[in-house]
Amino acid sequence: MKNKISKGVIAVLTVLLVLLIDQLSKIWVKTHMALYDSFDITNWFKIYFVENNGMAFGIEAFGKMFLSIFRIGAVVLIIIYLKRLVKENYKTGFIVCISLILAGASGNIIDSVFYGTIFEASYPGHVASLVPFGEGYSSLLHGKVVDMLYFPLFEGTFPEWLPFIGGQDYLFFRFIFNIADSAITVGVIILLLFYRKTLSYSLMSKKEKEKLALNREEKIIRSEV
Repeated sequence: MKNKISKGVIAVLTVLLVLLIDQLSKIWVKTHMALYDSFDITNWFKIYFVENNGMAFGIEAFGKMFLSIFRIGAVVLIIIYLKRLVKENYKTGFIVCISLILAGASGNIIDSVFYGTIFEASYPGHVASLVPFGEGYSSLLHGKVVDMLYFPLFEGTFPEWLPFIGGQDYLFFRFIFNIADSAITVGVIILLLFYRKTLSYSLMSKKEKEKLALNREEKIIRSEV
């Protein structure tokens, strides 16, 4: 019982910590920087304020309302899934990965749902302020996601002899993202590297798990004959 409770607490603390860091960083950028303002942390790391209507890393697709509703639905499903993982006593590392993904998705939902109602619009030369609820730049579910983490690690020009892209400038890493995006990315990468089998097993139906358990028992019995 203690083990299950501790894993539940770890999951909750992981989500809350990521959400706290994510929202504090976004609110600071939103209320201290004009749109497209930037400053250098190092030569390869900048704080660069942009906003987007879309998914992680500024990728835009479909309508704003659809994306907001999709995010909310995804978060509800992840919460249900995470509660089951804790109840069934899955590995702590696996639970933390799912918690990171949940926290990241939730962080960007907060922007989409509420930021349009509580902030002024940001634009070049103008730093936004908090406003009374409902007096912001947009309506509920139509807020823009705040991004600020920018890592322009390498830049240069492709050799002329390369087909199609020869002579064109390149920049890596071009995407601008936030703490929530980072949490999702880290959670997914660790899942794929270390918990692929656990993930597959956790997504099986009850009948599939029972069938797998019977097959394992049958193999053990045969090996003993």
